[in-house]
Amino acid sequence: MTKINKESATLLRCQSFLVLVLQIGLILCSLICAWLLRFEFQVPDPSLLWAAVPILIIVRLAVMPFFNLMHGWWRYTGISDAVDILKAVLIGSFAFLVIVRYGFGLKAIPPSIYALEGLITFTFLTGVRVLSRMLAETVRTHSASKRLLLVGAGHAAQMIIRETQIAEAGYAVIGCVDDDPLKKGLRVLGVPVLGPVEALAKVVREQKIDEVLIAIPSATPKQMCRLVAICKEGSAAFRTVPALSELIAGRVTLQQVREVSLTDLLGRIPVDLDLEPVREQIRDRVVMVTGAAGSIGSELCRQIKTYQPKLLVCLDQDETGIFHLQHQLAQGGSGEQKVFCVADCCNQERMRKIFLTYGVEIVFHAAAYKHVPVMESNVDEAVSNNVFGLLTLLNVAQSSNCSTFVMISSDKAVNPTSVMGCTKRIGELILAAWPGERLRCVSVRFGNVLGSNGSVIPIFQEQIRQNQPITITDPEITRFFMTISEAVSLVLQASVIGRKGDILVLDMGEPVRIVELAKTLVRLSGKSSPEFKFIGLRPGEKLFEELFYPDERVLPSACEKIACTESVRFAWPALKRRLDELSVATWLGKRDSILAQLKQTVPQFTYPGCDQTGTTTVRLRPIAVEARPEIPTLVDMPEGPYPTWQVNPWLEPMSSGPGAGGE
Repeated sequence: MTKINKESATLLRCQSFLVLVLQIGLILCSLICAWLLRFEFQVPDPSLLWAAVPILIIVRLAVMPFFNLMHGWWRYTGISDAVDILKAVLIGSFAFLVIVRYGFGLKAIPPSIYALEGLITFTFLTGVRVLSRMLAETVRTHSASKRLLLVGAGHAAQMIIRETQIAEAGYAVIGCVDDDPLKKGLRVLGVPVLGPVEALAKVVREQKIDEVLIAIPSATPKQMCRLVAICKEGSAAFRTVPALSELIAGRVTLQQVREVSLTDLLGRIPVDLDLEPVREQIRDRVVMVTGAAGSIGSELCRQIKTYQPKLLVCLDQDETGIFHLQHQLAQGGSGEQKVFCVADCCNQERMRKIFLTYGVEIVFHAAAYKHVPVMESNVDEAVSNNVFGLLTLLNVAQSSNCSTFVMISSDKAVNPTSVMGCTKRIGELILAAWPGERLRCVSVRFGNVLGSNGSVIPIFQEQIRQNQPITITDPEITRFFMTISEAVSLVLQASVIGRKGDILVLDMGEPVRIVELAKTLVRLSGKSSPEFKFIGLRPGEKLFEELFYPDERVLPSACEKIACTESVRFAWPALKRRLDELSVATWLGKRDSILAQLKQTVPQFTYPGCDQTGTTTVRLRPIAVEARPEIPTLVDMPEGPYPTWQVNPWLEPMSSGPGAGGE
């Protein structure tokens, strides 16, 4: 290693010496050329010329280091180098004039010599650098491993071309295609525009292109779909630069180039968010994320940790998920403190211990059962977790002097047809009516996120990989989609702007037909002629989702992409009475009783067996209290005073056949 370092140092010294000699020679040639031009290729006074030579060389060499012109890395020469040469020449010429005429009194040198010498010196010093770069690029072009064609000839294309001019890049940009007719025949940093985008397949064949790069970061989803289709016709591998929202300081590099993703084609164009208030709220505070191992919860943890919390408490019941999350967050290498807790939100004593141990100040509640068909078969568990688990957590947060509680809701909470959606709506009602003054409760409602655990996208991708038919419930079914990153950024923004009891709704854009989503995935995979199998709506599913109730007033908020809803709210005593009745029905575990109580709390909830007036067709009869063991009502509520009431008589469904009791 020492020998290699010595050889490198020797080569560097040799290179610096050669550069110095070459530049001295160019300066000398410049003065001689200026002298010959001034005196019509004669030298009337050679002694005067040779007297000026050492002065000029010393002045030039004294000025050039200030502009970093003594190195030999000329293959990277750009406009900035030409500007530096111009500055050095102007300063040097002025110093040469002053020293010669007024320092040494050599006034016999004509003034035009100074101007001519400066102009020729600038030309020589710039020309030798440009020539070096041209030679280096010629060698690189012939030895490059991949021939690259750019779609687009704008700012991003220019950055990519500059990047490929580095010899180690392994790419040579052969040309560009662009739909702007004014650019046809032009050259972008020496790279020709070979025609419109429609000619891409022809250009790929003629120029023997290895890879196509879509260099249009501002492309809309519709435009991106068209570009992807054209690239596939060209039978060349293709990738894209990041979207504008992903670029940092406008810099595009080959390291940021990636595969075209579903997000590019479905398309959401995120707006810039002012997340500084989020930083101020989270910095140096203890933040808890429940459901931290899930899609939304894990992204919340990743983004929250960048805002420098005092402590990040990651809580989930899934031990394996917490293990993977711990590994992911450890890769960041940052110094913020994190705690990983395996715990059930419904366990009040466990939650109270965690809150008091770590002093939790802010809660992002993402833990919930969310899979609609599964929860239709497990109604009591859905209610226990999504409703009474929420109440447990709220009570603990209230008694632990927590300041902010943010719940992740769902568009399925609007006019719900599923138990999961109904429990989310009850969660919204609870937070809107929560009586504790110290705890600011906010609900954030939004639709599906791209690529979340259990969503349709991973299922479709697996079916495409295995060449299986793509199963879709209905050809007309639609859903709202947004990226996980954008959804979480908006949730964090909502946590700052939300007032106590607010229900905030994220701007989900336009709904997407699931059939079109599947077709887009097929296009990305390179498959053709996909087979679709329509299996019908599953229990609890709707053809379309909604973001607002008809009677909700939609008000703007401080963030462009977040709306605030305003509707009639439950008074807490009335809502608590309904929840007590739901608690009893859940404890009994009778599905029909639970559904009936859900319907009483959320009149818009519809389910099989519910008539048009909103009443259940199941016949109910009272059961004597003495016939049942003692059942606790809801967990401790915040400090009152509240009116007290008795739990309604327990109800038990009975058949409507012979012998059934009357209503």
